[in-house]
Amino acid sequence: MSELHFLSQLTGCFAQPVDENPTVVMVEAAYRHHGLNARYINIEVGPDNLGGVVAGAKAMGWIGFNCSIPNKLAVIKHLDGIGESASVIGAVNCAVLRDGKFIGENTDGKGFLKSLEGVIDPAGKTVVMFGAGGAARAVGVELALAGASKIIVVNRDEVRGKILVDLINTKTKTAAEFVSWSSKFSIPAGTDIVINSTSIGLFPDIDAQLNIDFDTLRAGIVVADVIPNPPKTHLLRQAKARGCVTLDGLGMLVNQGVIGIKYWTGIDADPGVMRKALEEVFG
Repeated sequence: MSELHFLSQLTGCFAQPVDENPTVVMVEAAYRHHGLNARYINIEVGPDNLGGVVAGAKAMGWIGFNCSIPNKLAVIKHLDGIGESASVIGAVNCAVLRDGKFIGENTDGKGFLKSLEGVIDPAGKTVVMFGAGGAARAVGVELALAGASKIIVVNRDEVRGKILVDLINTKTKTAAEFVSWSSKFSIPAGTDIVINSTSIGLFPDIDAQLNIDFDTLRAGIVVADVIPNPPKTHLLRQAKARGCVTLDGLGMLVNQGVIGIKYWTGIDADPGVMRKALEEVFG
């Protein structure tokens, strides 16, 4: 029998049961479908024990693991190196064992970019992005590295918003601009892509609405939401009604998983199998 490979998700203190954790369900479905002799398990790890867990994973020959909040930053000092985009983003959500060393990557933004490229090439495009947290940071950096010409960061917290804008302006060739989100926002003319990278509309607050003028969403604009649950957020429903091209957060989540599995096993996982598993989780 071939060696059983373990991959893990190192969460914070409030891990969900395995049968309710969407990422676990999605990845395990891919492993079964492709006949991979591997398991993906969910482990609760706090910052104090993170170093010991990473060292133990290496000692046991684990081929990789994911990190979720609050471990995406803290894990970096326990790794042997980090990839280009993870270095720019300043956060790691995926570690890969390469030549006996754990290398940190970030698949958050890469998963979103893969989903986006299915409908539009971001190169040379103008993007309006709501939010400046971890998801926005990953998405913004990947869009910039993919050649977006301009990224307008709209956020309520001015300090956090300007930090992201400064990061994009100094670390990439893309021009970034901060706009304070203190009132109803109108999508400016010339916008090609609109992205919600906030948690507004996430279950259970599914009726929460972005404070924007939805009538400024013009037909043909690509509107994306990073929220996977529910897949059809209020923003996407409003955008679709106005003739926009919409992308739900399931695509980002699926593609993160596909990229992670490729890193760990070399296998190109079937995204259809993974999406079906997520749709069953979210009903």
